[in-house]
Amino acid sequence: MKRFHVHVDDIAASVAFYSKLCGAEPARIKPNYEKWMLDDSRVDFAISTRGSQAGVDHLGLQVDDAAELDELAQRAQEADMTLLDQGETTCCYSRSDKHWIVDPQGIA
Repeated sequence: MKRFHVHVDDIAASVAFYSKLCGAEPARIKPNYEKWMLDDSRVDFAISTRGSQAGVDHLGLQVDDAAELDELAQRAQEADMTLLDQGETTCCYSRSDKHWIVDPQGIA
């Protein structure tokens, strides 16, 4: 099994953010390094040229049904994250309901 990882600038803010979003604390904690070993968050790796600036435009979590999307939205709201409910829209060649939040690095 392969695992995906991302490096950030502000580790404390990012750990707090992603712990709330994932509903789990990191499994491994080292100086300037924290890792979650999540069984539930398969990676749907796609690239596109949608952004207007160089770098990562957004990261996404794809869910299988509305109940999972509602659960993520509820976690975000309980953690006082600003949640933009875009509703049903077309993006990345699929039609689906979307919610947006921004992480401590400013990545949607």
